[in-house]
Amino acid sequence: MSIIITVSNQKGGVGKTTTSAAIASGIFLAGKRVLGIDLDPQGNLGFCLGAGMDNPYTVLDVLKGTVPVQDALFKSQYGDLLVSDITLSSSGLDSVKGRREYILRDAIRPVIDQYDYIIIDTPPALNLLTVNAYSVSDFLIIPMASDILSLVGLAQLKETIDTVRDTFNPGLNVLGILLTRFNARTLLSRDVLEMAEHLANQINSRVFDTKIRSGVAVAEAPAHGESIFSYNPRSSAVKDYLAFLDEIAPEIHLKEVSDNG
Repeated sequence: MSIIITVSNQKGGVGKTTTSAAIASGIFLAGKRVLGIDLDPQGNLGFCLGAGMDNPYTVLDVLKGTVPVQDALFKSQYGDLLVSDITLSSSGLDSVKGRREYILRDAIRPVIDQYDYIIIDTPPALNLLTVNAYSVSDFLIIPMASDILSLVGLAQLKETIDTVRDTFNPGLNVLGILLTRFNARTLLSRDVLEMAEHLANQINSRVFDTKIRSGVAVAEAPAHGESIFSYNPRSSAVKDYLAFLDEIAPEIHLKEVSDNG
């Protein structure tokens, strides 16, 4: 049975897709079977993991049931992908009758046991797509930039998590809050850390020990068609993501990630 991890925050620009891509590629490079699912209409997860813009099928085809999930899989150098594009923003899933919150779970059921990990990237919104991701997931990771604006809306995020736990997925576990663009020398980052720890306590979770520092390598790597681990392994941010992988999946041998990257 696969472990399903969703990376989510309704605030944009917090490193959500970068984190999703780092988890998916890092776990794959460590020898695990990985499926990445892009539920963001911007389609950036696919781009980060090497998918082009001319894919015959997207995750929307799978969600609507017009294409079997097996036929929609894109085989990337970092595992399998269900890619997305802008059509997902006007998907019409709200009009689906019945169990709308389980559309994703039902759609991927035929392949769910073929992977060790399934990583889901979500849109910067708390909408039906996000709820579908929460409803099928074992774990939720919340990336949060180290600035005050990233704290806005976290009360609504807590409410959504509580609703999903109460109604659709009582087994949803918030694995933790990941602070990105972190600078331990600034008062702002330390203040955000304190507030993030307060929120983590409210949702029975934690702030990860690993904090992700700023680094241009994580932004440049997709444009060069590489994972962050092969593009610039000496980058401070890349080293942080390696430490983060070890923290969330300690059975992964990080030497394998570095050697295969």
